[in-house]
Amino acid sequence: MLPKDMSRMTFKRLIQISTYLLLYLPFMVYSQDQDSLQIVKAKWAKKEIRKGVVWNQGHFNKLFNSVQEINWVEIDLNKNNKNIHIAAEPSTLKNTSEFAKEEDAIVAINASFFDMKNGGSVDYLKVDGKIINKPKDVKPNERANAVFSIHKDRITIEQTNKITVEESSAESVMVAGPLLLEAGTYVHLKTNPFNDNRHPRTAVGITQKKKLIFILIDGRSNQANGMNLTELSKVMKWLGAKDAMNLDGGGSSTLYIRNATENGVVNYPSDNKKFDHEGQRSVANIIYLK
Repeated sequence: MLPKDMSRMTFKRLIQISTYLLLYLPFMVYSQDQDSLQIVKAKWAKKEIRKGVVWNQGHFNKLFNSVQEINWVEIDLNKNNKNIHIAAEPSTLKNTSEFAKEEDAIVAINASFFDMKNGGSVDYLKVDGKIINKPKDVKPNERANAVFSIHKDRITIEQTNKITVEESSAESVMVAGPLLLEAGTYVHLKTNPFNDNRHPRTAVGITQKKKLIFILIDGRSNQANGMNLTELSKVMKWLGAKDAMNLDGGGSSTLYIRNATENGVVNYPSDNKKFDHEGQRSVANIIYLK
């Protein structure tokens, strides 16, 4: 039996917790509901790029209590399954738009993390059966726990392991991350600045209806605040993704759509610290639709 003074303290603590839950939990649930409704019921500016490929753009003034600029492309894999590719350089860097134009891409996004000094992916990358890069550090990259794979008949996003990476029979294999969604369930994200702070973000997801999603969240501007990875995970799920992974973000985040703007860049890359289409950062690889 607890002493009287300890019992009083325990009872007082329970009252405090109960009061907090009564006052703030409904607000938190309401806030999340409002955020999800903003995405699900958004009046996206839509443009059909070609049959089965739709570009969506939206600006939000109070999504996650922040200003957000979102561009995403939904690609019907039933019609475009054989048109998704990876382009990469093993030891040099190029702008996403430059990669895209060289490959005659219709849509392209920047992809995996790379060595900013020497070029090339810092994680495992195989393109069309050829290994382009292997991890450069002995210590594994904690955030690189997801793999985007292009097989002959399908595209997958999975957790990394020997079978899905080094031993994979897929023609193209790209490691990045963190993994955000797996079979429709949120994947636990570690607490650290990379995951928790708001930045420009690039991600890719696959829906139950075999739609591939390329998404770009702008950031580092008072016109676009960027997202943390929990927020990004929610947006991907609200858009219908069952499997999703984060790609390289920050100044690298770029979405290219052929002829949509003067240089094809439709988002607002942050590397020039201006809210325009000119601030691309050179990257090591892209995922693209041809």
